[in-house]
Amino acid sequence: MLNRYDLLLVGSGLFNSIIAREAKHKGLKCLVLEKRDNIGGNLYCEDVEGIHVHKYGPHIFHTKEKRIWDYVNNLTSFNHFIYTPLARYKDKLYNLPFNMNTFYQLWGTITPAEAMIKLKEQQIEMKNDNLEEKALSLVGKDIYETLIKGYTEKQWGKSATELPSFIIQRLPIRFRYDNNYFNDPYQGIPVGGYNPLIEQCFKGCDIQLSTDFLHDRDYFAKQADKVVFTGMIDAYYEYIYGALEYRSLRFEEERLETENYQGNAAVNYTQREIPYTRIIEHKLFEFGTQPHTVITREYPAVWEKGQEPFYPVNTAINNKRYEQYRLLSEKEKKVIFGGRLGYYKYLDMDQIIALALDASKEIINCFN
Repeated sequence: MLNRYDLLLVGSGLFNSIIAREAKHKGLKCLVLEKRDNIGGNLYCEDVEGIHVHKYGPHIFHTKEKRIWDYVNNLTSFNHFIYTPLARYKDKLYNLPFNMNTFYQLWGTITPAEAMIKLKEQQIEMKNDNLEEKALSLVGKDIYETLIKGYTEKQWGKSATELPSFIIQRLPIRFRYDNNYFNDPYQGIPVGGYNPLIEQCFKGCDIQLSTDFLHDRDYFAKQADKVVFTGMIDAYYEYIYGALEYRSLRFEEERLETENYQGNAAVNYTQREIPYTRIIEHKLFEFGTQPHTVITREYPAVWEKGQEPFYPVNTAINNKRYEQYRLLSEKEKKVIFGGRLGYYKYLDMDQIIALALDASKEIINCFN
C-alpha cells in the first residue's frame, strides 16, 4: 500500500519551498523529491569552516515589495548586505551598474551634464533588434566594448548580435554616484546562508534526496493528489516539440590562506579572452572575519541533456517552442509547473516567491 500525500513537490528550490510552507500551514501532507543530494536547489550553501559558500552561484535577495520582504524575514534573519559588484577589464576596475563613478573611470567626466554629453556623442540609432545595437543605442561604444560585449557573449555563448535586446535592459544607468546594483529598497543575505530559510519551509515534509521523478513518474505520481513540477518543462514532455535551449555553469572553488582576496564580494571579468565571467568571495556576503577565504570562479558552459540548466535562453525560437509546451501544460489536471525551468523564464527570487504564493492559493483551494 503506497503512502498517500496531498502534494508531491518535484524539486526543492525556492518555488516549492514556498508551496510547502503554505500547504503545511493548511494541514496538507507533502512529499518532496530532489535529484541532488541536498535540498535548496541553486540556493544551497555549504559551510566551509564558517564561510557559507553559495555552491551554485551567488544569490542576493532584493525586492521592491514590503510584503515579500516581511515574508522572508519571518522565515530567517537577513543582514544588510548591498550588492556593489566591480568589473575588471584588462588591468582596470570599473564600478557597476553604470553610474557617475563608471563614467568618471572611463572618461574623466565629473558632472551629470558632462556624462550625458559624452553618452549622447556615442549613442547610435538602433536599426536591428538585438543586444549589441540596443547597448550601443543606450551607452555607446566605450561602455559597450569595455563592460558589456565580452561578458555577455561569454555568459550566453552567442554573438551579441544574435541575442535579444531585452537582456541589456536589466542593467540600470544612473547619473548619480551610486554603486548599489539594485534599485530595490529591500536587500540582504540570510544570516547563516540560505539553508536555514529552505529548511524552515520544508520542516514537516517527507523528503527523498537523489531521486529523479522522471525515472519513474507513474509510480511517484500515484502517491499524491497533486504534483508541483519545477524541473524542465520540455523534459517532462519528453521533448516532443524539441529541446528548449539553456545555459549551464561550471564552478571552480578554491580555499585561500588569506583574509581578503579581492576586497569585494563579486568582480566581473569582462574580457572575452578570460574564460570565467566573475570571481565570488563568499565571506564578504556576510562580512566574515575568518583568517582564510573561499573564492569561486564562474564559467559559463554549453548546456547538453544531463547537465544542470541554469538560464533559459529566451530567443524568439525558444519562446515559441515553450509556448507549445505551456499550452500542453494547461490541459493537465493533476500537475502544476513552476520555477525558472517550469516557466522557462529568468526570474528573481522575489518574483519566484510572489508566483509561488499565488500558485499555493490555487492549489490549497483544490483541497477545500
